[in-house]
Amino acid sequence: MLLLVGLVALLTVVCGLSLAMGARSIPLGDVWRALTDPAGRDTDLTIRDIRVPRTVLGICVGAALGVAGALTQTLTRNPLAEPGLLGITQGAGFAVTVGATTGIAGRQDVQVSLALAGALVAGVVVHAVGRTSPLRLVLAGVALGSVLTGVSLSLRILDPDAFDHYRFWSVGSLAGREQVPLLLPVLLIVGALIGAFLLTGALNTLALGEDVAHGLGAHVVRTRVAVLAVVTVLAGTATAVAGPIAFLGLMVPHIVRRPAGGSVPWLLAYSALLGPVLLLASDVTGRLLLPTGEVPVAVVTAFFGAPVLIWAVRRYEGSAL
Repeated sequence: MLLLVGLVALLTVVCGLSLAMGARSIPLGDVWRALTDPAGRDTDLTIRDIRVPRTVLGICVGAALGVAGALTQTLTRNPLAEPGLLGITQGAGFAVTVGATTGIAGRQDVQVSLALAGALVAGVVVHAVGRTSPLRLVLAGVALGSVLTGVSLSLRILDPDAFDHYRFWSVGSLAGREQVPLLLPVLLIVGALIGAFLLTGALNTLALGEDVAHGLGAHVVRTRVAVLAVVTVLAGTATAVAGPIAFLGLMVPHIVRRPAGGSVPWLLAYSALLGPVLLLASDVTGRLLLPTGEVPVAVVTAFFGAPVLIWAVRRYEGSAL
């Protein structure tokens, strides 16, 4: 509980930094005044129209990717798994490429809808092929992701317009997404997070092993279907609105796994808070690294996530699924 309170406090701090810092730093007093008593000043417009939506988006995307990563690792019993391993990110990218090729992905809201639809279809296909075991699920996700990546690359090579559309979307970032309608993505992520916490009891039983779970009367296949659906909505929605952001779904569960003590509810709770903390901190860092522009948040998370991946590979080397 102490760690939970600490994470809430840390999230509050990084939210304040996200609202105050950027190409133009704004004192915290002016930030508070812009939120509580706006008077139409330039700083008020910057805070309310740009930084507040960006911060809200960072909170939702960070929580979605953190919880999706924890669910993926728990479901597949693979400590190196993340949502991209199930083909969800590749499905979103394929849908965006097809939309750009056919000319229907001109508006950002249409692009977001296409990415979400592609992620959902990919999740359904992966489950249909690999629903019988975690290993088959991972193999099906890797195979489908490779196929979709290859086809998407071919379409982008043949169509320069599709390449331009995909290039903007493929760099995971919170910048430039402030004007995307956020109501539907936020509702989807909040609903999926609630669904994830409702599944924690079944996941605690499933973590004991499928044979033990069957013996305790758990519905293993039903639980696996529900978890995959929640992961698809979380990762698909986050990828649709912010683009692919690698390593966050891998880093967060590893950092909080030890204090969670093998409890799935605590693991999800810690992940839902630490994900936004790391994403917003990375976003603020990306704003300040260059004097003439911003570094996309996906680049910053990859910079910090690569050492975590190397550590995880060395730690779990030779371990079975």
